[in-house]
Amino acid sequence: MKTALITGASNGIGLELAKQFAENKINLVLVARNGIKLHEISNELSKTFNVKCFVIAIDLSDYNNAEEIFKICKNENIQIDYLINNAGFGDYGFFYESDWKKQLEMINLNITSLTYLTHLFLPDMVKNKNGRILNVASIAAFLPGPLMSVYYATKAFVLSFSEALSNELKDKNITVTTLCPGPTESNFFKRADMVDSKFVKGRKLPSSSEVAIYGYNQMMKGKRIAIPGILNNLMINISRFMPRGLVLKTVRIAQSK
Repeated sequence: MKTALITGASNGIGLELAKQFAENKINLVLVARNGIKLHEISNELSKTFNVKCFVIAIDLSDYNNAEEIFKICKNENIQIDYLINNAGFGDYGFFYESDWKKQLEMINLNITSLTYLTHLFLPDMVKNKNGRILNVASIAAFLPGPLMSVYYATKAFVLSFSEALSNELKDKNITVTTLCPGPTESNFFKRADMVDSKFVKGRKLPSSSEVAIYGYNQMMKGKRIAIPGILNNLMINISRFMPRGLVLKTVRIAQSK
């Protein structure tokens, strides 16, 4: 059986992706900060789907922990066939009023740990001539983001990095898919203090499960970019033909409370 490593696996899209892999008889390495929650998920998935689940409770906002994850997998003789870089968070408000420690943790988690984990696990995939990587970005990756400037910028990095990587690996039997969901029903907006923004308030959002199923299927097909939802695709494509100033103004209005 093959094995998938999923970061941010304790809730939201990460948890739902774990369910998809388990349902398809793929063993799991579940990574998140909340060890108690991870063990509960591990027990449930193991029992329900008869797969092996290995738990690593660790904080990836310290990017040095990426190497610790790699070492643990090596010591346990766990070969990673699917690398799912899902862990990430956002922050809301004016950058000049923001807490620098939180911004740095966001950059470390959303960018540095994702890149480091990929750098650590990719050589074995190349050696084995097999592997799939799913990097979770956002439709924010295509836009500038007033009131969430650092978050949008981190997701732009994820998209650019992933697209370049997919080209480098096209002859290696390794695919890199960037999942770019729009607003999704999860704890993300609570943590980012965004529940009252026009972007979210009053909207019927797709579930984390719907986004995870879409992302899983697109990754298995080897798609380079996966944008769930007709409206999200429409918005991104329209924004490409709009003056940049108008895009900025539109996003600012949408993000405002």
